[in-house]
Amino acid sequence: MNRFTNEELMRKVQEGFIVESEEDMTDDYKKALIVQLTVQGDTELISAPAYFMAARDAPSANTMVSAVAIIQDELGHANIAYRLLEDLGVDRRWLLYEREPAKFKHPYGFDQPLENWAELVTANALYDRAGITLLGDVHRNTSYGPLKRGLAKVAMEENFHLRHGEVWIRRLAEAGSAGKDAVQRALDWMFPMGVEWFGMPDDRKHHNAQLDYRLKGMTNDQLRQTWLRAVVPLCEELGYDVPARSNSDTGEVELLYELPCQYDPEQRRWLFDETLTWKQVFDRWKQRGPMNQQYVESVRRSRFDVERLLAA
Repeated sequence: MNRFTNEELMRKVQEGFIVESEEDMTDDYKKALIVQLTVQGDTELISAPAYFMAARDAPSANTMVSAVAIIQDELGHANIAYRLLEDLGVDRRWLLYEREPAKFKHPYGFDQPLENWAELVTANALYDRAGITLLGDVHRNTSYGPLKRGLAKVAMEENFHLRHGEVWIRRLAEAGSAGKDAVQRALDWMFPMGVEWFGMPDDRKHHNAQLDYRLKGMTNDQLRQTWLRAVVPLCEELGYDVPARSNSDTGEVELLYELPCQYDPEQRRWLFDETLTWKQVFDRWKQRGPMNQQYVESVRRSRFDVERLLAA
């Protein structure tokens, strides 16, 4: 029998109660927590093969070492989320090796190929900024004690990833046309991915268990605006063009297109004039993107290769 009703637990966590074990949870709290941790773990995991593909274009041995360090961190972050899921009774082997690739819950942006160094550092600047925005909010506000403690390490390392990306897109902007143009081409398709990362607008959501149970503190639109207020001024400062503008009167950032809109994964091009319903966006996310299966299989293949070597 649950120690609390849903209503009692919602009230307690809003008052500052910290959940430490399943004894303190209701079934609904546990379900919402499992969804949150699965998205967190899957996102960190799939970033590794995505970043590795682009890291092969590193301009020097030193930059390759930096990229590999980031990849190692991401795998460690995934392990934290999956380890917490194990404590909740979720089979880690099933999570990693038995789910269909399309059942992974990472953002759609990580189902696209990252093909060169400019795309890798742009991903660090945009996607790792999204990760810091989301996980920083969770770290500050979550009612689940083990996750709050686990995220202390993640936060420090994600800030390194973000600095890596921002330093490099600045460096390429200052280096001349070739480097700046390569980042601009990456921004053209990756910036709207980052906007979409935070999900459905608040006025379309009718219930949010993660807010009710204080598994996070900010709404989708608040998180998206936090991300935009960091990313857009930097792009404006460096002379990169993104479909958004800072409003000096309100301090907010406004998109120059209607969200959501159509995306062509083959051309890696957004069709801003072709608006969609959010149901159509969810259908696109569920179908996954062009690299989904390859990325998942690359993670699995490395484990099976090690098992064969150990068995030899």
